[in-house]
Amino acid sequence: MLQNQGREMMIVTSGAVAFGKQRLRHEILLSQSVRQALHSGHNQLKDMALPVLEARACAAAGQSGLMALYEAMFTQYTTCTAQVLVTHLDFHDDQKRQNLNSTLRELLRMNIVPIINTNDAVVPPPEQNSDLQGVSVGTDSGVKLTLKKTTKNVISIKDNDSLAARLAVEMKADLLIALSDVEGLYNSPPGTDDAKLIDTFYPGDQQSIIYGTKSRVGIGGMEAKVKAALWALQGGTSVVIANGTHPKVTGHVITDIVEGKKVGTFFSEVKPAGPTVEHQTEMARVSGGTLASLQPHQRSEIICHLAELLTEKSEEILTGNKMDTELAVNAGHLPPAMLKRLSLSPAKLNGLAAGLRQIAVAAQDSVGRVLRRTRVAHNLELEQITVPIGVLLVIFEARPDCLPQVSALAIASGNGLLLKGGKEAANTNRILHQLTQQALSMHGVAEAVQLVSTREDVEDLCRLDKMIDLIIPRGSSQLVRNIQRAARGIPVLGHSEGICHVYVDGEASGDKVLKIVRDSKCDYPAACNAMESLLIHRDVLRTPLFEQLVDMLRTERVKIHAGPRLASHLTFSPSEAKSLRTEYGDLECCIEVVDSMREAVDHIHKYGSSHTDVIVTENEDTAEHFLQLLDSACVFWNASSRFADGYRFGLGAEVGISTARIHARGPVGLEGLLTTKWLLRGDGHTAADFSEQGSMEYLHQKLPVVRPPGGPPESD
Repeated sequence: MLQNQGREMMIVTSGAVAFGKQRLRHEILLSQSVRQALHSGHNQLKDMALPVLEARACAAAGQSGLMALYEAMFTQYTTCTAQVLVTHLDFHDDQKRQNLNSTLRELLRMNIVPIINTNDAVVPPPEQNSDLQGVSVGTDSGVKLTLKKTTKNVISIKDNDSLAARLAVEMKADLLIALSDVEGLYNSPPGTDDAKLIDTFYPGDQQSIIYGTKSRVGIGGMEAKVKAALWALQGGTSVVIANGTHPKVTGHVITDIVEGKKVGTFFSEVKPAGPTVEHQTEMARVSGGTLASLQPHQRSEIICHLAELLTEKSEEILTGNKMDTELAVNAGHLPPAMLKRLSLSPAKLNGLAAGLRQIAVAAQDSVGRVLRRTRVAHNLELEQITVPIGVLLVIFEARPDCLPQVSALAIASGNGLLLKGGKEAANTNRILHQLTQQALSMHGVAEAVQLVSTREDVEDLCRLDKMIDLIIPRGSSQLVRNIQRAARGIPVLGHSEGICHVYVDGEASGDKVLKIVRDSKCDYPAACNAMESLLIHRDVLRTPLFEQLVDMLRTERVKIHAGPRLASHLTFSPSEAKSLRTEYGDLECCIEVVDSMREAVDHIHKYGSSHTDVIVTENEDTAEHFLQLLDSACVFWNASSRFADGYRFGLGAEVGISTARIHARGPVGLEGLLTTKWLLRGDGHTAADFSEQGSMEYLHQKLPVVRPPGGPPESD
């Protein structure tokens, strides 16, 4: 694949000694068995032990087997390979080094992959304390590179890591990938309690690393890889250390690295100006813990102050938003619906401020609220209280109004927050985040809300499963699906599609139908709660109401797609819908015919997304059956689908609309960002006290739910 892209590659490998050892052992055992058969009477031959196999002899016997393996693998991809064996002299002698360079370049020119290894059949053991030019580089305890100012810094060829580094610099390679049996470089031995994978390693960070034992494969271990990587980095070659043995990675790790994905540990000479996303997440967790410990009225004060800043700094916000909008229009890559989401106005900011004030009121009774109290036994009382989830990651596209809404909900619920906004709203997001941190600073928790401004891929953020507790995507269905696939270890709250239906029953009021359908489709067609499919009872099809509906939609410039049953009823029908499961997100919709309310429910269950669905009817029994039968997050009777919104529900705002079956469903406001924990207060109680031989018995008496006295509530 990479070769087809025009990339040149070399492989530095080992394995000849292991191949040869296996082969020679087989030959020796075979020879012994033959001798035993010929000299069965001589007992001394029966107990003949295997001789110690010399490494150079093993290498000589194993080279052909190693190359046969590579040739067999590469032949499957019609790729030619060539074996190149090197020794110290090939680098020590200028003429030999030039010959090696010339050979490798000629092979690469012909699209042949060089398979390179030291010629272990003839090479002497490495000199531990000198490099190729006699400069001291090590100690008796192991390999330690000390690159001194000579005519040219060199590295001793002691293992494949140092060989690969030397070749990479010699050939002026763009990238060196060192494969290991662990995910990359850790700050302490992998598997220990505090071990953390280092995504980016800088030359000045050596002192912070604690190395463990050598790798199970190879002879150098991670310390040798790091030293070789730093030497290659100094020589102008980028380096990545990654896992080459994990079954989920093998076959993809190299292409992922070349494509720039965050795999393994990347070695860089230049530290970024701002904090890493890992550091930002840690700051959000620590400061979020402090935020959760504040008194409820203090969290409310922060949110109220943010609401005031939205109106006080509206001119600054709108100026930044205008820059974003103009850049998006000039780029021409955003559809009209996305441009509408990107654009802010004074009215939008006022609406945001009003929603934030609602959240501030709700924040007074959120974290630490007692949900249940039980007297388990005498002097043994149990409580269930609300606590923050932890650290939230909210990923949103070109919708800057999402930032203050989600920030306010995170503040009210005492959660740390990591925000990743679309680049289309970069200027607006930056200003809104600065205002959020300004509001948070009034109680010393400015770091609780972090804005990720680095070019982190969504997949890279989803790898932080030990640091992030919940991911909430706000954007297109494609964005949500990508996050759901990438977030293997982190729960995702949201919906991948907003395919909302309006069902017009045979007993519907014409005036209500026209109002509800117009509002559901045309008020904000880009919203996830906009109508995408209109279901018509067959009795309505031949009435003036149907013609009025179609005329109204055409007047509103809605493009109509006919479902297959509608198309069969009409002589001249609109273009037939390609799919009955489509989220148009624009002034388009599908119209289909059903025979009954029950058939409408079945249709929605089959083609809908469990988001929001509406029935328009004057028959109360039909409506109630629809409300009970339909399994969607929001089900409405004689009301627009556009009411599926946290602000309209009185939640102040929402972090999104969830179609999940557990935790939170529908518009997710403050309550959806809380979880619970149990507090048990006893007096030396043990489970043994309640056994058959014990002296106590369970009461399980329900107690009135009151907030416990004595300071702020506990939180995770």
